[in-house]
Amino acid sequence: MSLVSHLAEYRKQAGYTQAQLAEMVGVSRKTINTVENHIFVPSTVLALKLAAALRVSVHELFELADADQ
Repeated sequence: MSLVSHLAEYRKQAGYTQAQLAEMVGVSRKTINTVENHIFVPSTVLALKLAAALRVSVHELFELADADQ
């Protein structure tokens, strides 16, 4: 299984840059970039912070996908 991230689309819908969202949740812009580009899997705490900042559920931001898909 792999993690599918919808972070970029929800961030853009909210009108935030990567840098703005990063500041809101206390990480670097590069961290946001690596999550959006499927390089880094966020911790549970970071996923919850991102969801809260974007006013969506964690399930809307991230989902599990089978490797076969």
